[in-house]
Amino acid sequence: MATEVVTPRGLEPVTPEGRQLGAWGFSVLWGDLGIGLLVLLAGSFLVPALSLPQALGAIAVGSVIGVTLLGLTGIVGSQTGLPTMVCLRPALGRGGSYVATAFNVVQLLGWTVFELAIMGHAANAVVRSLTGFDAAWLWIAGFGGAVIALGLWGPVAVVREWLTKFALGAVVLTTGWLTWRLFGRVDVAALWTAPAAGGLSFWAAVDIVIAMPISWLPLVCDYSRFARRPAPAFWGTTLGYLVANVWFYALGALILLGLGTSPEPKAFVEAIALLAGPLILLVLLADETDEAWADLYSCAVSIQNVFPRVSVRPLVGALGGAAIALALVFDVTRYEDFLLLIGAVFVPLFGVLAADYFVVRRGHYAPVALLGASGRDGVAPGIRWQGALAWALGFGVYLWIAGRLEPLGLAGIPALGASLPSLGLAAAAYLAVTRSETTPRP
Repeated sequence: MATEVVTPRGLEPVTPEGRQLGAWGFSVLWGDLGIGLLVLLAGSFLVPALSLPQALGAIAVGSVIGVTLLGLTGIVGSQTGLPTMVCLRPALGRGGSYVATAFNVVQLLGWTVFELAIMGHAANAVVRSLTGFDAAWLWIAGFGGAVIALGLWGPVAVVREWLTKFALGAVVLTTGWLTWRLFGRVDVAALWTAPAAGGLSFWAAVDIVIAMPISWLPLVCDYSRFARRPAPAFWGTTLGYLVANVWFYALGALILLGLGTSPEPKAFVEAIALLAGPLILLVLLADETDEAWADLYSCAVSIQNVFPRVSVRPLVGALGGAAIALALVFDVTRYEDFLLLIGAVFVPLFGVLAADYFVVRRGHYAPVALLGASGRDGVAPGIRWQGALAWALGFGVYLWIAGRLEPLGLAGIPALGASLPSLGLAAAAYLAVTRSETTPRP
């Protein structure tokens, strides 16, 4: 059976010697990735449309659902030692995994642009208030350079040498300070009893919360493949991200309600700067580079699913340069729409992957089969219609329920929430069309 030519640390499975991360390493990694200014901003979208108790309930429910899906997807990577886009090949076929790769590259490059833009404008706001110097482009370029450097360093080194030894302590201290300052400034009891303004249902809010951990789903295996064993990777990922996601979504909602600021990104970040102080915000911004690093690195790894002979390092440099250029001109006010689009694409995709891996293949993929070009033990060379059909059905149902198809005359049901129905439909549809099919276990 012919196999692809792979590059070191690319499509080839991570060797046992390279599997160096345990539960604590994954808790640090995903706890840190769950903390950031964009998570605070996402939390501000929930209020005042929902009351504070309703918003906190949506945050808890959405976070539990989202991190569970994230951790379960990571099991596939820790079992195979392969990146997420390669792990989609049995369900979607090789060609179908290329389609998912295209969506993922756009998503991850978009996240990198969002991160660089928000970091650059936030740092510029701090420096401008202190010195009068106004040059957001300079900060965007500087943060972009730091993100590229982390991408070239590699994930194991970043987790062990940067996140564990320096970033974790800094972010816990600064987040504690921000929380203490906020609770000293706002009347939480009054906010708790304030009525909701309306315009957003509880389950639509859950969709917004789920979107953040789900946005990491297409790259979780890029990191879980470095796990010593699947169980520690699952628990480290889910618990680390759960704490961070709940904490920062809740802070975002409280900041908007308590300070009476706008959810417009630049105004919201300036309000945080006034609350936390310039130094604390700059430390948070330095930590924000980790999120952009993960997006950029996985964007490069995803491209290797299609072009396995291309090394990660030049891809990181080229994609980082493109992200810097786009961040200089990009409008970050469409962030909420971006979150919902991510959910529409990747929630049902997980339904297909979960149905194939956990049910059809009984929790096992053979790495050599996933990398095989074709044949009895390989994967379909083109688009596997069963996976593509189930994914498309879930995608359409998500858009319909979320009200995104109303221009076509299809009224939505936003109050229902789109995530769970689209996830369940995609998984059920996939199992239905593969039930009578004899599928060799890769």
